[in-house]
Amino acid sequence: MSETNFCGVERTLVIFKPDAVQRGIVGEIMSRFERVGLKIVGIKMAAPSRDHYYEHYEDIGKMVTRRGEDTFNVTLDFMMDGPVIAMVLEGVEAVPLVRKIVGPTEPKSADMGTIRGDYSHMSFGYADSCEKGVPNLIHASGDSDEAKQEIAHWFSDKELSEYSSLHEKFTR
Repeated sequence: MSETNFCGVERTLVIFKPDAVQRGIVGEIMSRFERVGLKIVGIKMAAPSRDHYYEHYEDIGKMVTRRGEDTFNVTLDFMMDGPVIAMVLEGVEAVPLVRKIVGPTEPKSADMGTIRGDYSHMSFGYADSCEKGVPNLIHASGDSDEAKQEIAHWFSDKELSEYSSLHEKFTR
């Protein structure tokens, strides 16, 4: 089920960053995804190497091209600050739905009601002036192609589950 299927059902990657894990709000945030009908098909806690993050943020995400070398290095340092929880969600148009729930990357710009708007507040300007990563709690795949690459980077096929949920009765 790694590809988008006949009705727009797709998978996306979410990473609870070290700030979410250390604050103890992963369960609270996770419930937001479940409440809208997204299904958890893979989940694990990990403390990846810098090389793993390099592949995630540059080889897949092209962060250096988009945001510059300094931002890239600060982000990698931030991600190395503690364990993360990686999760694969499945549902109808999962990628844009998760992006909507999470809110924009800069917490200061995120509307209340989004994860970043409700649980974080820092601006890029402040983070840049302090040479620190933006504690924005969560990573969410940017588009369907990125989601497929990220899921393959973080999870083996054996780590992903296939099962039916009650919500699917009403959406498929």
